[in-house]
Amino acid sequence: DAQIQRRLANIFGQISELSRVTVTVRDGVVILGGEVSRESQAERAVNLALRVQGAVTVEDAIERTLDVGDNLEPALDQLRDGASQTLRAAPLIAVAVAVFLVIGLVGNFIARRDGLWHRLAPNGFLAELLAQSFRFVAWTVAVLAALSVLGATTLLGTVLGGAGVIGLAIGFAVRDTLENYISSIMLSLRQPFRANDHVIINEHEGKVVRLTSRATVLMTLDGNHLRIPNSTVFKGTILNYTRNPERRFDFSLGVDANDDPVAAMSTALAAIRGLDFVLDDPAPNSVISSVGDSNIVLLFVAWVDQRETDFGKARSLAIRAAKNALEGAGFTLPEPIYRLRFDSSVTLPAGAASVSQVAAPEPQRPVPPSIVDAEALDVSPDTHLEEKVNAERAEEAEHDLLDDDRPVE
Repeated sequence: DAQIQRRLANIFGQISELSRVTVTVRDGVVILGGEVSRESQAERAVNLALRVQGAVTVEDAIERTLDVGDNLEPALDQLRDGASQTLRAAPLIAVAVAVFLVIGLVGNFIARRDGLWHRLAPNGFLAELLAQSFRFVAWTVAVLAALSVLGATTLLGTVLGGAGVIGLAIGFAVRDTLENYISSIMLSLRQPFRANDHVIINEHEGKVVRLTSRATVLMTLDGNHLRIPNSTVFKGTILNYTRNPERRFDFSLGVDANDDPVAAMSTALAAIRGLDFVLDDPAPNSVISSVGDSNIVLLFVAWVDQRETDFGKARSLAIRAAKNALEGAGFTLPEPIYRLRFDSSVTLPAGAASVSQVAAPEPQRPVPPSIVDAEALDVSPDTHLEEKVNAERAEEAEHDLLDDDRPVE
């Protein structure tokens, strides 16, 4: 017991903040008394006593005085030591700051050279992306170099580790945004369409207004704005009607089952070929699509040049020409026929006519107008949407990633 007591007294005597702690040992039980300034000092004394060989347990009877002066003095000592160390390290800190500023400012200067990045990148969007990435890398290298000069290798490892964890967390949080951003880069490189192209992207149809860093902007056929995320566009199906100016239309007409379908096809095709807007090459064509109970369905196809002809108007007038030609040649365009079956047990009232005796009334055909409105026969393309798109592209200042100087995919 005396040996334990002497050892602890010597230990506490070497520590100024524990010099007022008293030690009593009875049968291996260490009883600590006296006083200390704060709780942390008492806990330290107890921990030291428990580590002495032979001590069975420790009874804490130390009084915590919580004296203001005693508690404030260690903090002031730490501040003085910190200030002294900072003054001694001032030249090294100045060198680290200089290294940080030189690397960062040089990197920022290079990142602001727009001409350099536009020569390296295929479009303005990628040029800006490369410049911003270079600026970020330059300042990151500046921070790492400054920490290396200060010898803060432990802090450097902590910073890199923390940056990796934070980057991983941010990556999971904004993965949809990153996917959309990467899709924007790929679309700017691929250039899948041009401004004013008539496209269908998945189920969305319209004229292309512009390609931004976030979305593809379409003007729908009814004049509304539609913004589609670029990630959807990149992964979606794109049907471009403008890329090939020649476009095929088709329609079906039926003739009576008793009529000759080949003669009907020849008559209608002659009428279609006579239309100025129908292309001779590829030539119009027709096939028998199906045979019904009372009619034969004929499928007609023809091509138009979309640069000079409106697709919908051309198809409408071709249907009109084929129908009039068939009717003028005596072919019957069948009407729906319904067959009624009556049970033999049903008897008709006295004086009622039989079903076979009831004659269907002769349909009244509309008299065609002698003069057809010239506007109805005009198949020139409707340029209203194209003019709206051009006007918006001229007014809006939003950056467009579509580049007429780059090849279309």
